[in-house]
Amino acid sequence: MNTDAPTINPVRDIDPPPAASPAFAELVRVCARIGCISFGGPAGQIALMHRELVDDRRWIAEGEFLHALNFCHLLPGPEAQQLATWIGWKLHGVRGGLAAGLLFILPGAVLMLGLSTLYAYAARLDWFAALFLGIKAAVLAIVAQALLRVGGRALDTRFKGAIAAAAFLALALFNLPFPLVVLGAGAIGMAVAALRPHWLALKPMGAPPAAAPRPWLATLRVIAIGGAIWALPMVAILVFLGHDHVLWQIGAFFSKLAVVTFGGAYAVLAYMAQQAVQQMGWLAPGEMADGLGLAETTPGPLILVTQFVGYLAAFRAPEPFSPLLAGLLGAALTTWVTFTPSFLWIFALAPWIERMAHAPRLKGGLATLTAAVVGVIANLALWFGLHVLFTRLRPISAGPLHLTVPDPASVDWPAAMLAILAAALVFKARWGVVRVLAVCALAGLALDRLLPG
Repeated sequence: MNTDAPTINPVRDIDPPPAASPAFAELVRVCARIGCISFGGPAGQIALMHRELVDDRRWIAEGEFLHALNFCHLLPGPEAQQLATWIGWKLHGVRGGLAAGLLFILPGAVLMLGLSTLYAYAARLDWFAALFLGIKAAVLAIVAQALLRVGGRALDTRFKGAIAAAAFLALALFNLPFPLVVLGAGAIGMAVAALRPHWLALKPMGAPPAAAPRPWLATLRVIAIGGAIWALPMVAILVFLGHDHVLWQIGAFFSKLAVVTFGGAYAVLAYMAQQAVQQMGWLAPGEMADGLGLAETTPGPLILVTQFVGYLAAFRAPEPFSPLLAGLLGAALTTWVTFTPSFLWIFALAPWIERMAHAPRLKGGLATLTAAVVGVIANLALWFGLHVLFTRLRPISAGPLHLTVPDPASVDWPAAMLAILAAALVFKARWGVVRVLAVCALAGLALDRLLPG
């Protein structure tokens, strides 16, 4: 679940009836087009689907679209991709959901795979390092912008502000596990929604849907089949390579991550970096910012940054494969275990959408979880800032406290200059993400030529 909400008109007083359902071939054509131009993060992607499928073609009614969007906000994973999957399911059943969801992912995944391959082979070249120094600085400004945008929208009560602060301190000072922080926040919200709903400023809900048979059997069938499909490559890896192989480690890690990715890529990135860098040793600290910069330039879900991590992890421990083949397998496995659950959630739970849209405790859990994500993104901004702007860091532990402190004498002045440029472009000039990334990358190259030492 990501936290960027699109700008969509409220439900109209008189909602025009939807047009006739499109032919499957036309659905495929339109979804392929959306997948190729879905830049701008979840807000832009959802707004694009709304314009194309609700306003222009009227394949989905406005009220249905908004109910489905609220439903996708309750799920882990990228809600824009899940919304695309739900639209396909609504129009053409499971095959429509598979087509719409896959076409939303594939263009960006193919581009990300190519960029990850280029990065793996060129990362040690001086010009490439200078290029990505600018990208890291741009990413720092982009994450800061996301923090302000999400915080301004999500923290509309003092209680939510306290939740955000508590989440930040839990991660930055006490090094608590990310899943514990976000799931704990959700549990608190569910309790508060029942006892003190005004603390969360929950909006009143309409009348609940009419009583209907609950589709337990269909849901359990989908969970069984989808769970088996999700696990299939992991079973093959266990049989042929064993649980010590890097591909097993990649699949197990990103499978766990897939069920706690509330808040989107920005929220999970610091946790992913902590595990991939410090625990697994797959990447260097600055490479995580490089991956996010690449993901920002491609269409589709920002969580495709996980593919970059999976590629490099397998590329650097390839046996018994070649580095290229291992990287391709690592990227494919990461993409599989990251996105298969999103299809599973939609196909299993879509029949429950009307009931879930009127569940006050779920809405309360979502509200506090979104507030906690603000604190999580603040921790990510701090993590990026330390690793981009300083060359030497040292950990400090005192009882339950775990801090990372920079050496003030180790300021990376080229990175600091590029970060100032990126902040000016993002906050003052209000440039778009791709444009900022391009200019800062070129500025990194130019600065490397001017300051060769």
